Amino acid sequence: MRTVTLGALAGNFGRDLPRCVGKAVGIIDAAARDGVDLLVFPHATLGGYLGDLRAPSAESLPPALDPEGPELAAIAAAAGDMTVCIGYTEAGDGTRFNTAVCLTGDGVLGVHRKVHQPVDEGTHYGAGESFRAFDTPVGRLGMLIDYDKTFPESARSLALDGAQVVATLSAWPASVTDRAARLPADRQSRLFDLYDCARAAENQVFVVASNQTGVMGSLRFLGQAKVVGPGGEVLAATRSKGGIARVEVDIETELARSRRVLDHLAERRPETYASEPEGDPPCA
Repeated sequence: MRTVTLGALAGNFGRDLPRCVGKAVGIIDAAARDGVDLLVFPHATLGGYLGDLRAPSAESLPPALDPEGPELAAIAAAAGDMTVCIGYTEAGDGTRFNTAVCLTGDGVLGVHRKVHQPVDEGTHYGAGESFRAFDTPVGRLGMLIDYDKTFPESARSLALDGAQVVATLSAWPASVTDRAARLPADRQSRLFDLYDCARAAENQVFVVASNQTGVMGSLRFLGQAKVVGPGGEVLAATRSKGGIARVEVDIETELARSRRVLDHLAERRPETYASEPEGDPPCA
């Protein structure tokens, strides 16, 4: 029996890059003192997210960082034995990517570039092309960013690649078209929680879901960081406030228990599932 402590952060991170790095390092240090083994930061922790999903201007974009630069080096140095997932804007070859990186003090364990791009995000960002799991000190892990978790195929791809834990890093705002007066009543608040629980239950994995809080431009972020068990049950949550949702679990034991009678991955019938049709989807 081996237990680990999983932590999901809700927090506000803006454009002030040195402040973002310093704040992240301080949070890692505090989490280490609390015995956290896996800490998942929000997407766009280093430099913030877009201020508007519709027609964002080039001048308003977050800073694009070199993966080999000093910012991620500082995060790795602070991480030490802890496994840390953190999001930032990556400076690629002629474009930028919404990127999540998983690392320890020994270096990078895995990288994910956001595949699914909502509204006008693709105007300035390239899209990732795959979902891959990788080994970490807490178990085999995969990462999703924001809108990726809306699509069941994303988490299922990671689970089929052996992921025991899916880290979902988000800068997920309240509805931009029908905003509620209170965040808990917002349509996106309900969907954000629904996706976390559904992705965990349908794949029988742990989901460690982080998110931004506060405001960036026209976007008001939901918070709602949480750890979800393989039965879809919320084990710890921050609600809309900042902080770390953390829980101590035995990953191997809990996954085995959840799959003892019904094993969703083993009992799939992929030969019966319709393949993707060619062309545009039908009109509603």
